[in-house]
Amino acid sequence: MHLFFNIFIESWQLLLDAGVYILFGILIGGLLKVFLSPAYVARHLGKGRYSSVLKAALFGIPLPLCSCGVLPAAAALKRQGANNGATTAFLISTPESGVDSISVSYALLDPIMTVARPLAAFVSAILAGFTENTFNPPRPQLAMAADLSCAVDGCCDGADCPPEEHASHHTFYEKIRAGMRYAFGELWGELAGWFFIGLLLAGVISAVVPDDLITTYLGGGFAAMLLMLAFGIPLYICATASTPIAAAMILKGVSPGAALVFLLVGPATNMATLSVLVGLLGRRATAVYLSCIAITAVLFGLALDGLYMSLGISAKAVVGQAGELMPYPVQLTAALVVLALSVKPMGSIMRRWFDRRAEGSGNGCGCDGDCGNK
Repeated sequence: MHLFFNIFIESWQLLLDAGVYILFGILIGGLLKVFLSPAYVARHLGKGRYSSVLKAALFGIPLPLCSCGVLPAAAALKRQGANNGATTAFLISTPESGVDSISVSYALLDPIMTVARPLAAFVSAILAGFTENTFNPPRPQLAMAADLSCAVDGCCDGADCPPEEHASHHTFYEKIRAGMRYAFGELWGELAGWFFIGLLLAGVISAVVPDDLITTYLGGGFAAMLLMLAFGIPLYICATASTPIAAAMILKGVSPGAALVFLLVGPATNMATLSVLVGLLGRRATAVYLSCIAITAVLFGLALDGLYMSLGISAKAVVGQAGELMPYPVQLTAALVVLALSVKPMGSIMRRWFDRRAEGSGNGCGCDGDCGNK
């Protein structure tokens, strides 16, 4: 019982530190949904061997999509005319970063890690995109119909509605409300389950794992980066959920570079994502995708450890201090709001889990149990 109490305390403290930044991040994500049209993005990703890659990487950095959520978005961009290099760059930069994960990184980590994370995501994205378009130049292709429908309430399809006319359909405040509904409904509904899994795992690491065990194997160096690659590549976890786990690792003695490797490869790679990418982009492009992520993550990890060493600072000494800037009543209020917003999505997750258990415990004949009476 004492162990479970310690796990709860550690997880609760991380939620207090991150609550305000979670709310800020998902709010910005909701506003991006309304004010940044996917059709507008798609029109910029089909032309230019390298300019399209740069645009895709930049567009992907602030979007709050995890490695599963980015797949349909990337598939839609490709159908709308995005080339393979741009699609690859979008697939890397989007799940590795996002306004939600950046804000949580600032709360739970430190400014250096907060900057290094999206920077490494951007570099790995353009490296993979450039490599793909260099060896497989984009072919001229017919412009495909983009989704121009209204992002607020679908009031028009956009095809016969000029932007000037559509601008009068909704006020600025209506767009704000629509963005907030999406942010605190659908968006957080997709992230909540994975975030709380990450929060719980972070609590387990903080309360259970001995400090000397982690520092022995993951204290830094090339071998630590390779071990973190092996751990992070097959794991399915979103960028927001990976942040508290990385914070717990650093507090236990993991080097910031090794933690950065986990923050980069965990959200961008997993076995399900890689299998889908083979069908979407092909085996060679998938190999480029995975290789560029791994190489960039290790190089940035080693560089980050060198930076901390040259500056003479310890990530363990400053991790989580951004959260301490908030007064405790603000932290508590934000944490309670996050919990309140999570009741519905967590309830849906639990219902689906129980439904699957119920289906799995059936008699296997495909009927409702009274087959013998018919």
